[in-house]
Amino acid sequence: MAGKHLILVKHSIPVIVENLPAREWRLSSEGRSRALKLTGQLSVYSPEVIISSNEPKAMETAEILAREYGLKFLVVDGLHEHDRRNVPFQSMEEFRRSVRQFFERPRELVFGNETAEQSNDRFAKAVHSVVDSHEAETIVIVSHGTVISQYVSRLVGCSAYSLWEELGLPSYVVLDMERKFLLKKATSV
Repeated sequence: MAGKHLILVKHSIPVIVENLPAREWRLSSEGRSRALKLTGQLSVYSPEVIISSNEPKAMETAEILAREYGLKFLVVDGLHEHDRRNVPFQSMEEFRRSVRQFFERPRELVFGNETAEQSNDRFAKAVHSVVDSHEAETIVIVSHGTVISQYVSRLVGCSAYSLWEELGLPSYVVLDMERKFLLKKATSV
């Protein structure tokens, strides 16, 4: 496929441990299997650089991708999920409600330790730093659902919450950064 792309990957399926913060969760065996399947889908883009957030589930997903492409992966600060370490485990229904409020009220601290605007500013700064450092390469960044959804929504004008709901584990979006255009959205593998 011609041209260079930015591919934002939502990590694969973790093992959910209710008494452990989500930022510490690791991949399940199904998650590792799905991450391996993802390599086949992304190969058409010929990834040249694999970057990860500092959370284990993202790093493990990135490691699987990097190994399959014969690349190393780098961990970059600022690519982590919206900071919600202070939020106790929630049912899926409660979690969806909290995330909806988070997106609908981006300047208010409604969920976790960062507003949507703060987490997007942090994430966008890290993404742009990576893109600037690897401008002539196809970049894969493995990160998390809310920060990816916010970033893409602000870049291309789609609904952050709708995109967040669509993204599976793992999933990805392919962006043309020059034209600020969403080329492809694969909502699950």
